[in-house]
Amino acid sequence: MSEISEYVKKEIAGLEPVEALRTLAAQFPGEIVFSTSFGWEDQVITHMIFSNDLPIKVFTLETGRLFPETYYVWNRTMEIYGKPVHSYYPNHELVEAMVNAKGPNSFYNSVEDRKECCAIRKIEPLRRALTGNKCWITGIRAEQSANRQYMDNVEWDEVNNIVKYHPIYSWTLDEVKAYIKENNIPYNSLHDRGFPSIGCMPCTRAVQEGEDFRAGRWWWEDQSKKECGLHAVKQH
Repeated sequence: MSEISEYVKKEIAGLEPVEALRTLAAQFPGEIVFSTSFGWEDQVITHMIFSNDLPIKVFTLETGRLFPETYYVWNRTMEIYGKPVHSYYPNHELVEAMVNAKGPNSFYNSVEDRKECCAIRKIEPLRRALTGNKCWITGIRAEQSANRQYMDNVEWDEVNNIVKYHPIYSWTLDEVKAYIKENNIPYNSLHDRGFPSIGCMPCTRAVQEGEDFRAGRWWWEDQSKKECGLHAVKQH
């Protein structure tokens, strides 16, 4: 289905992010969604969608292990824009079975156990969130990790059978922060305390100066395994 992604690339070529989002919302009415985890990048795109009344459904994956600061930004975002952020929870039976068998912190035991937790708390809910949709908007940027530099701003996601568009893929972190300041967008205070990438509370720590952007995610694992599986990428 790569022809669909090629079609999308042509449709939005040369457009600024808001106009590209508006174009895609018209191309995929009722079948376009944006996933947010309330980080810097996602707050930028949420602002673009909500402040321009774009008909794009905004959703988040409520893993049950988020930071208090993340819940604050979630609630503040809904207050400011007066629009819903739809939540998708993991299947409670799968969570109960995993925790009953291995305990609440099994993800520290091995890469396999961590990936099992990610699959239950994030990947399965994501697939439900994407079901019935044709276009998935994300906050991915190229400089976030080495793997993501090999991606494109428009892709075909074979796993989820959907077109993905990354509106601020080429933006630098300084550009993201400047946009947030200029538009007075609420953001996660953990960013000011050394957390460039914010996920589940037990699996995220602050990053030290000079460390990789995603060094704070699953820091007890090998650096090459810093993705949870939500965004599969081709290796070059």
